[in-house]
Amino acid sequence: MTTFVKASHLLVKTEEEALELKEKISNGLDFAQAAKEVSLCPSGQNGGDLGYFSRGQMVKEFEDAAFSMEVGEISNPIKTQFGYHLIYLTDKQD
Repeated sequence: MTTFVKASHLLVKTEEEALELKEKISNGLDFAQAAKEVSLCPSGQNGGDLGYFSRGQMVKEFEDAAFSMEVGEISNPIKTQFGYHLIYLTDKQD
């Protein structure tokens, strides 16, 4: 059976930026608002929402992180060839 996850993310250039944002989000900054304001990914305009996806649809580092998370969790910065991501897992379906 295929597992799907639903996630939002934001993409920035540096790990330091991602760590600062994670701290601000932990202290109450809305994830979607942060994504709209700073994300380098076009999904930022939608609050970073990527919708549902299964394995094989995202770059490996991003996918491995997303599928290992619990719903409601925000990842530590994930480095890919695009930059540094913070992932917010919003749902998981088996």
